Amino acid sequence: MTEKIYVIHENEEWTTHLFKRLDELELPYEDWFINEGLVDLNDVPPEGVFYSRMSASSHTRGHRFAPEMADSLLAWLEHHGRTVFNGTRALRLEVSKVNQSMALNAAGIQTPKTIAANGRAQIIEAAEKLDVPSFITKHNRAGKGLGVRLFHSIDALKEYLDSEDFEPSIDGITLIQEYIQAPEPFITRCEFVGGKFVYAVQVDTSEGFELCPADACRIDDLFCPVGEQVAEKPKFQIVEGFNDPIIEKYENFLRDNDIAVAGIEFIRNSDRDIFTYDVNTNTNYNADAEAVAGKYGMLELAQLLGSQLKKSETAV
Repeated sequence: MTEKIYVIHENEEWTTHLFKRLDELELPYEDWFINEGLVDLNDVPPEGVFYSRMSASSHTRGHRFAPEMADSLLAWLEHHGRTVFNGTRALRLEVSKVNQSMALNAAGIQTPKTIAANGRAQIIEAAEKLDVPSFITKHNRAGKGLGVRLFHSIDALKEYLDSEDFEPSIDGITLIQEYIQAPEPFITRCEFVGGKFVYAVQVDTSEGFELCPADACRIDDLFCPVGEQVAEKPKFQIVEGFNDPIIEKYENFLRDNDIAVAGIEFIRNSDRDIFTYDVNTNTNYNADAEAVAGKYGMLELAQLLGSQLKKSETAV
């Protein structure tokens, strides 16, 4: 039986471009859509290469327990020694920003001051304890900028918590995080494939917080480029020749946490200090920005999976 590349996911819109690249390279693959399903722990998984694109925001698409189902599947694959890209460790970090922050700190990477809280009184207490002029709330299990709000006072936070606008995180944990004021309105997202740096993209944040580099998504925000006219200055621009010591730290972090594919986001303050605040292990790419720069993340990923499949077949 011919070995294949198995793509594990819960969002078809995020696999279209990858499947297109796999087709271009004439690589055999199978679409493993994971929402409801079963994993027979008494059975043996097929031979091949497995890649997980499970997302922390799956519940916003009606797939509440897809990450838990994927975790069971990945544990089964890893137990049987299958080649898995972005396995159980990557998924654990994907679904918890607390875990992300602790892993980043363990790698010597600076993150914004953050307090995790469950409960209205505890969220307020966390903001008071943080004791900073401005702070952000966000969901612990997030993606798509879920729960991200900027506050300049405790009173404003209390008003928000008592309003219909407040929505708790799906895991019940709200993060209260210091607001890093950047001298210019942009963040930087570094893309990695095979644990190695591919490119950095600068994202214009002048109109809000929710950042989505994908070409097709269902985010009702100002950042998603779907259907937009191209502005004079695009929201997403690949930075030519980006080179910073943070890259080596990120690559070490990815290696230590067994993450092959990721987009890592950071912001600089007025002193040019870097604060890393998000790790996306189901990273997406903006086609317009890539076309201008001539760099293609999904192609790099398809080539990585193809080379690993060839190694696996040779070993057999």
